Amino acid sequence: MDKNKKKLHLISLGCAKNLVDSEILLGGLRNTQFDVTENLDNADTIIINTCGFLDIAREESVDTILQAAELRKKGSIEQLVVMGCLSERYHDDLKKEIPEVDRFFGTNDHKQIASFITGKDYGKDDPLFFRSILTPSHYAYLKIAEGCDNGCSFCSIPIMRGLQKSRTIPELISETTRLVDNGVKEIMIIAQDTTSYGWDLDKKVYLSDLISQIDKINNGPEWIRIHYAHPSHLSQRIIDSMAESDKVCNYIDMPIQHASDDLLSSMRRGLNQNGIRKRIDSLRNSIPDISIRTTIIVGYPNETEEDFLALTDFISEVKFDHLGVFTYSEEEGTIAADLKDNVPRELKDERKSIIMDLQNNIDFERNSSMVGQYYDVIIDEIANNIAVGRTQYDAPEIDKIVRINDNVNKGEIYNVKINDFNEYELIGAIKK
Repeated sequence: MDKNKKKLHLISLGCAKNLVDSEILLGGLRNTQFDVTENLDNADTIIINTCGFLDIAREESVDTILQAAELRKKGSIEQLVVMGCLSERYHDDLKKEIPEVDRFFGTNDHKQIASFITGKDYGKDDPLFFRSILTPSHYAYLKIAEGCDNGCSFCSIPIMRGLQKSRTIPELISETTRLVDNGVKEIMIIAQDTTSYGWDLDKKVYLSDLISQIDKINNGPEWIRIHYAHPSHLSQRIIDSMAESDKVCNYIDMPIQHASDDLLSSMRRGLNQNGIRKRIDSLRNSIPDISIRTTIIVGYPNETEEDFLALTDFISEVKFDHLGVFTYSEEEGTIAADLKDNVPRELKDERKSIIMDLQNNIDFERNSSMVGQYYDVIIDEIANNIAVGRTQYDAPEIDKIVRINDNVNKGEIYNVKINDFNEYELIGAIKK
């Protein structure tokens, strides 16, 4: 690190899509008068990429801004910049309440931010900066679209990020190739709804087309992982493209949100419970060992005991491989905000706990069935002679890990025998 350069510290909050935005910005700041530092105390400039989705994320973003604002007020830093979803949605309020921030930017203002920070003029026709990856060097996210057209009743993403804007396949293939050339082995495809990718382009394409083209890259990624599939848009065409690919992991992240027909209709999800069941059946028929992750919302307005029972019965029947639970939080400006948030907080928390206990039992069954079996495992971290990795059935940071006591290299894939497990991890050894 050049001692004569200014030091910049970036704090990226929220989802993987936000992380990609942070990576793009850092890529644009390479070869400038700034060096990026991980040490907040050394920073001259702080950039905070905020999340505006759900109360807890907004609170974290505001708290982070306020802490940095104190540093700016004391003169400990020279510049404070805020970007992202919270800044996009509440720009005027934040500007009024936190005057210590030098400038607020939205979600897609990379060039403007870079110009403000560096004083360099970035024209509107400049290509997007090549990202500086913040994930471990062997995996990276590929954001294939921005925004969303779905209009789910509870979601504020279209308000903050606008309608869907898909990137072209050539652009995505170029980025994937560069990522692989830089050592990335696992590409994780993300968007607000990956399964509607390409519908908005002048020449309509589909997620299946993108998968096919990534498959054809010479010496391309070893693993491709699909996140954020919308059940109503998961076509057999997409499922077949996953099944036919040797690189696509037998994994899909597909939030169903609920299983009560009444609530699914109120949520504007486009499918009833039977429709969701048919999608899951299609996945499992075409890819028998597929691992399905989902998320659900409990405590949505007017959720009755009958609605909740429909959800627990469905989870018990389907047995998702991974499941996350959110308690409903009213989002200003959404359709659901016009409904009365009439499920008490205590009941929301109780229902969440019931779901998690149910899923823990399902997880125990699945993990125990893996003991004695061999799986390919990619190594994410090594510390104190203990390696931590994942199978193709698990995504980083959100799913279970595999702990290995053998001598391995980070980023490499090994065939591992599972010998034991606990609540949070599998325990294995390298196949000799």
